[in-house]
Amino acid sequence: MDGPIYALNLFDVRDRDEYLAYSRHSAQEVTAHGGRVVALGRFRESLTGDVQPRQVMILVEWESRAALDSYRNDPALRDLHPHRERGAGAYVWHLFDRLEDLRPILTAAGAGRS
Repeated sequence: MDGPIYALNLFDVRDRDEYLAYSRHSAQEVTAHGGRVVALGRFRESLTGDVQPRQVMILVEWESRAALDSYRNDPALRDLHPHRERGAGAYVWHLFDRLEDLRPILTAAGAGRS
């Protein structure tokens, strides 16, 4: 499956100046590499779940896994990514396939996968 994917980013801001250095340029670069920020959020409350709360949530839709990889591996951005790494802590970065509905997961063949 090489269609759109979603990247869920959950993190705490560890160093404000470092993360600002990253965010000043990252939105433009994400767009240039085939990504689109779908949602930004600040943690409100935990209703249920096993994941420790993080301060920030960013959801990015990428045209494909190749588009995301082009962003992560672009040599022109080698100085940008360390700002994110130094500026953010407790980082969770999960990828999800885009689905029109849950049928592929709820079928007998897909139900056993996690």
